[in-house]
Amino acid sequence: MNAESKFNLVSPRPQVEIHLLDGRVLSGPRGAQVGEFFKAVEFSAPVVAAIVNDDLHELTYPIDMDARVRPVIMSDSDGALIYRRSLNFLLEIAFADLFPKVKLTIDHSISFGGYYCQVSGRKPLSMEEIAALRSHMQELIQADLPFERKEIPLNEAIEYFRSIGYDDKVRLLAYRQKDYLTLYRFGNHMDYHHGYMVPSTSYLKWFDLYATNGGFTLRFPRRHAPTQLEPAGEYPKLLLAFRQYGDWLNRLGIDNVGALNNAIRAGREHEIVLVSEALHEQNVAEIAQQIEEKKSHIVLIAGPSSSGKTTFSRRLTIQLLALGISPYPLELDNYFLDRDQTPLGEDGQPDFEALEAVDLQLLAEHLDKLIAGEKIQLPRYNFKTGKRETGEHLQLHHGQPIIMEGIHGLDPRLLPSTLSGRAFKIYVSALTQLNLDRHNRVSTTDTRLIRRIVRDAQERGYSAAQTISRWESVRSGEKKHIFPYQENADVMFNSALVYELSALKPFVEPLLRQVEHGTPEYIEAKRLLAFLEWFLPIDADVIPENSIVREFIGGSILKDFTIWKHK
Repeated sequence: MNAESKFNLVSPRPQVEIHLLDGRVLSGPRGAQVGEFFKAVEFSAPVVAAIVNDDLHELTYPIDMDARVRPVIMSDSDGALIYRRSLNFLLEIAFADLFPKVKLTIDHSISFGGYYCQVSGRKPLSMEEIAALRSHMQELIQADLPFERKEIPLNEAIEYFRSIGYDDKVRLLAYRQKDYLTLYRFGNHMDYHHGYMVPSTSYLKWFDLYATNGGFTLRFPRRHAPTQLEPAGEYPKLLLAFRQYGDWLNRLGIDNVGALNNAIRAGREHEIVLVSEALHEQNVAEIAQQIEEKKSHIVLIAGPSSSGKTTFSRRLTIQLLALGISPYPLELDNYFLDRDQTPLGEDGQPDFEALEAVDLQLLAEHLDKLIAGEKIQLPRYNFKTGKRETGEHLQLHHGQPIIMEGIHGLDPRLLPSTLSGRAFKIYVSALTQLNLDRHNRVSTTDTRLIRRIVRDAQERGYSAAQTISRWESVRSGEKKHIFPYQENADVMFNSALVYELSALKPFVEPLLRQVEHGTPEYIEAKRLLAFLEWFLPIDADVIPENSIVREFIGGSILKDFTIWKHK
């Protein structure tokens, strides 16, 4: 048989196949939506989107030819974002039905799964009104009504939002780089939401609403339990930190990204940077004053990755020095147990993030002696050998506090009760509150990831793909060791700066563009690039040398800052 007989020109088959990563193959009509294929099989969590030939698509995406497909479920990072974004749209729709003349703002996230929401133009919603809003959302879910996706010319979108009084979206869209905009329609409601949606309301079964301190909380499942709601908790300190940041934004006259871009275009970047940094410094000084007034013997600093803890702790040290207090920085890592005693993680490797990896008895003994003015011999942990070695001798001056920075700083098990009462606990995080508009949040996690991508490239030579690939593991540790204890803090320091994404943009965009299509990290890089398109850049030259932003872009005067240690 010659080669020519093996190949023939044929008409397209009426059926196409999608090949799942686990080897299963699904067949269906050519042009059918990818979500229809998924109905033939079971998955570990509800499916909300699909990755078709390495690109993320909605479940309404038509399959016109054989393809490699991976379902995106609610326990995936992208799946969680799609579910929450769609739930926001449903809330917006139901709220507009019941309170057509009232302004709803989806403000910030909370650690047990939810968004804090506020209303303006009237008094806070009553318990009965929140119950009615919940019931209306449930009715819409039961009705299984579609979200219609449509692209319209940008000028038409701007005119539409101007006509309904969405001035924040009008300001934002003035900086849109494309000449069209993707909107979602539901009945008479139409809005822009940054990212993909589920096909219809019936996907949004898991949610709740409850009153919270003048507003209300929209609850949704967290990724580890995508069809369950965690028990609701109170978060007064976190809410206070967000409200303080909101006050800062009001002082600057910048309440969304469109307003930030307007200010940058008007040449106000020096003012924005200087006032933002002054507000940070004022907050650090206030925290130092509280430590001085309470005569705290121990200062514990904790927070998630890329929160700027290093810069904060050094700026706090400087403020304490200005008050005549010379703190001693005690490194918690030196109290690790020997590697053969370190608990193992799920991967079978030593888990240095576990609290049980720390010699808590020795730490408490040393802290007791130091506070009493006694001399101790510090340990030094050798990461190469996995053994604890003998370090220098240390005796503190009377009243000299100890500063310890680490992921377990707010865990009540770190110190015995006799010492915990002498400790001043600080939670540091980038609690971003500057949103694209009142319905499109800027994720605090995205801010920290962008910071980390830039710093990893500057200091470790990592690619953006490498940082993104590690981020899931980093986030897992934060959810386990940090977020559950954030309300244990005496104070929260919000390290977010109103201008920082504009400053980070020129550094991170080239790194994200190097992530190759077809890699697992490409979809996340593409999402971050699309998000950063909304921000006008600012020149790094305007950023002070002691700024938290400098910890990530380089040029920090505090990088090698140390104080003399009393021996």
